[in-house]
Formats: sequence, C-alpha cells, structure tokens
Amino acid sequence: MKIDFDNSYAALPAQMFTPQLPTPVANPVIFARNVALAATLDIDLNAPDAAQIFAGNHIPDGAAPLAQAYAGHQFGSWNPQLGDGRAILLGEVIGSDNIRRDIQLKGAGPTPYSRSGDGRAWLGPVMREYLVSEAMHALGVPTTRALAAVTTGEDVYRETKLPGAIITRVAQSHIRVGTFQFFAARKDIDALRALTDHVIARHYPDADGPAALLDAVIARYAQLVARWMGLGFVHGVMNTDNVSIAGETIDYGPCAFVDAFSHAALFSAIDQQGRYAYANQPQIAAWNMAQFATSLIPLMPDRDKAVQDFTAAVHRFIPIYSAAWLQIFAAKLGITDPGPEDAALVTDLLALMDRDGADFTATFTALGSDQARDQFLDREAFDKWAARWKPRQAADAQAMMAQANPQIIPRNHQVEAAIQAGVAGDFAPFEALLAAVTQPYTVDEGREKFTRPPTSDERVTRTFCGT
Repeated sequence: MKIDFDNSYAALPAQMFTPQLPTPVANPVIFARNVALAATLDIDLNAPDAAQIFAGNHIPDGAAPLAQAYAGHQFGSWNPQLGDGRAILLGEVIGSDNIRRDIQLKGAGPTPYSRSGDGRAWLGPVMREYLVSEAMHALGVPTTRALAAVTTGEDVYRETKLPGAIITRVAQSHIRVGTFQFFAARKDIDALRALTDHVIARHYPDADGPAALLDAVIARYAQLVARWMGLGFVHGVMNTDNVSIAGETIDYGPCAFVDAFSHAALFSAIDQQGRYAYANQPQIAAWNMAQFATSLIPLMPDRDKAVQDFTAAVHRFIPIYSAAWLQIFAAKLGITDPGPEDAALVTDLLALMDRDGADFTATFTALGSDQARDQFLDREAFDKWAARWKPRQAADAQAMMAQANPQIIPRNHQVEAAIQAGVAGDFAPFEALLAAVTQPYTVDEGREKFTRPPTSDERVTRTFCGT
C-alpha cells in the first residue's frame, strides 16, 4: 500500500508529542472498509498489506507515528496530563479535495500517556464509533470518519474477555482544547504560540491572531452543538480533551441518540451527575470555550484587556448557538425565516415530547401526517400545538422537512444488536445497519426495520466508553 503522507504536526516542537510505534497484533482481519473515503485519500483498501497497516503491524513509508500530548477538564475536574493513551497518529494526507487529514489508529497499543491502561480497544466500541461517525457524516454533521476497522485476533480484558479491534480514524486534525490547555498550564509560551500558528494555518487561515481564532472556533463549535441537538444526539463525554479545534465531533465513546425524548436524556454509565445530559450540552459547550479562551490569554500582550475581550467572545457563544438551533429546528418544522414565535413553537413541542416520551426521530418524520398524533399520549395537547404550527409552514414545507428530518439513525438497540452479532463472528447485521444509517433520509425496501423505535425490553439506557 502506498500512502502519500505530508506530515506537519510531526514538525512541531518535540514537547507536543512522543514518537510511538503501534504494538503489533497476532492476526489482523479487516471487517469494514470505507471505499468512498479511501478514494478521496487515494488509498487502496484492498492492497495485500492493508490489514497489516491498519493493525499497526506494518508502518508504511512516509508515516511519522506519534502519540499527541494534551490535558483537559474531565467532568469539570482538571487533569494536567492526558494524551493519546490508545491512539497513534500515523501521519497526514492531503486528499483529492485538497483537505489535509490525520490518519490515526485507535486501539493500537500503549503509549507514554496510557496511565497504566492497555492501549487497546475491544470490538464493541470500534463498531459503535464506525457506525455513529459514518452516520453523522451522512447526516451532514462535521465529524471524524472511519476509514477501516480490523479485528486483531487477540483478546482484550475489561469486565470480561472480549475480542480486540482497531479503528482507523480520519480527522481534519486531532488537536483539542486540551492540547492548548496542556501548554498554557505549563507556561510553555513558545509551544503554545507554535500550536496556535499551526491551527490557524491548518484550519482558520483567515484568522489574524489568537482573538480571531477564538471567535472562529466558538462559531464553529456553536453550530456543531446545535446540529447535535437537532438530531437528539447526546455526546456523553464533553470533556475539554474531547473538543476538536477543527469543529468536528470527536471521540464517540458513550454517545447515543435519544429514542423516547427527554431533556434529561443521559446514557453514559460514568456520568453520575448528568453533567453531559442532552439539555446541558449547549451550556457545557460554552464552558468548554471559556477554557479555550483561558488557554489563549498567555499569548496576548495586554492580558487584562484580553480577559475582558475573551469573556465577551465566550458570551457570544449562546447567541450564535441559539440562532443556529432555531434555523435547524425551523427547517425540521418546515418554517422559513423563523422568528421568536417559532422558537416558542419548538420549545413547546419539545416539552410535549418530553412529557409524553415521544420518540424524537419518529415524531419529526411523522409531522404533517396523521401518524404524528400517535407519538403522543395527550393528543389534544398536540392538536392545539399543531393548530399554532400549521399556519407557519412554508409552501414547500414537506420538501424542507424531508431534507431536515432523517428517517434512520443508529438507534442504540440496533447498534448493540450489531455488536453482539459481531462479537459472535457475524458482521452481516453491522453491514446492514451501516448501509442504512449512511442513507438516513430514504428507506429502501427491506430497511423499514431500522426506523423502528425500541420496544420496552430492547431499550439501551447505558453506554460505555470502552476503556
């Protein structure tokens, strides 16, 4: 296999990473290939040594394997030393679309940042990340991508013995808020400045300095979180080390899409206090941007003025988010040029859905049909809401709504069923679900089952990060 690496992160100051080779595995077998993404990167996934490369057994020419250093706030608590504990960046590739992307192996073995962990991933989280990240891409949400996934032929031990796997993750970069925090906390101004210059050149070439970079990241992140909310997506672990500076959704650990809607929807087994519940995501995102702003202050010549200016910038997060949120939900309701009364329509609908446990995805796809009422226990309340809504619909409302409301998402129970089959050696359910979630707005014959909400005994209420 030939990969045209063009590595820029490896040329940054040495304290930003540790050169690190993957740990070889016994018997890698590819079980998932992203042919379309590979074509953009000019990578042949059917090359004879593909499985060896995507398992880390063979390092292709031009690669510069490394583990990135970063810090972060985890559930609000500061941790000054994190880093890639089970991921190794092979290098960067400039695709046919002229976009530079990282190619990273996740689950490739221990690094200096593993903190006594084994550096491995088991099959379940690899399958979940592959499915959900590719679904998010198909839904138009900025995200890391899955290029390939392999089983390793080795066991991983968590609560029990599980089959090991490695996912090849592709991102516009793996630089995080926590990367900036790492150097700001150490008062390493030279490294912080080099990182800032690198990010501006790579992601925000129109930004003319740290202040402009902050504004650009805030705007991109606010729009990203608004997209999550419009899909009923709960990230599950919005720590600052899981916030991509490129504005992509990253680190699909205990993530999930809401079935029966609740503002308090929460799936992560480790989020005991509900910090990252559905309704809390915008406020947490703004808090994360405040941490990013704090990490940039050491670069400013007048730090007192920077505190004032950056505080004002962070305060702009919620208005940017709210405007994006309203546009997204207005489209889901078939409304153009939404105003304050439409924001009230959305919040009132969500309140009804929350009270009655209406399915998030099914409700929005059913709006405008007689089936919408069936999602609610209090149908009279829905009828009163609909009487306010219908006069606000545009002439082309049905077409708008069809484009804004996916019929298929990677529902928790279907993901878990695919994982259980994969653990048993059957990847057909995974392949069928992947084909469905990557065409979320159409339901081809035979895929109707993927639109079905879980029954009471199929509900998956807890998800895990896999470490």
